[in-house]
Amino acid sequence: MHALPASHISIVSLTALCASLLAIPLAVFAEEDPLLVKSREISASFGMQLKAALQDAMTAGGPVAAITVCKDIAPQIASDLSRKSGAKVTRTSLRFRNPMNAPEPWQTSVLQQFEQPGKAELTGEYFEQHENNSARYMKAIPTGALCLSCHGSNLPVGIKDALDTDYPHDLARNYELGDIRGAFSITWPDTKTALK
Repeated sequence: MHALPASHISIVSLTALCASLLAIPLAVFAEEDPLLVKSREISASFGMQLKAALQDAMTAGGPVAAITVCKDIAPQIASDLSRKSGAKVTRTSLRFRNPMNAPEPWQTSVLQQFEQPGKAELTGEYFEQHENNSARYMKAIPTGALCLSCHGSNLPVGIKDALDTDYPHDLARNYELGDIRGAFSITWPDTKTALK
């Protein structure tokens, strides 16, 4: 894939549910771009649905029950949003818990930008659109208080045991409040088709 001019790439700062990180000096993509707006809507929906499911699980069964949400329900939410939108909707991280969520090379680059030192107080957002009508979007996921129950340090033995069973290659521990834990990722194969 050829590198695009800066006018085709956007990293936009905004305020969000949890607060996060980034504002790299690239040209800001037009706020009214319909695919950017649609990408934001999808990532917001993913975040709200996942947070609601996690809160319900925590209330019903504590952190061990919440592990099941991330393992079983989060992929279903992503699948439903992908099917409805026509985009590929996923979560990814540099320190992934599930190898199925390992980042692609372009996602790795964006995640590394999201984790730049000194940027933790801003909200990270990335968008690029290509001449072949494909587009990519990522929205940083900051570590909130709820996340620390399963992603923090000094986890109780019961949670460690459950994580070790479900995720034998887990890399997603020892986060601190406000750390960038990963990102929602949306890949549009053809923007003309997606917006019909």
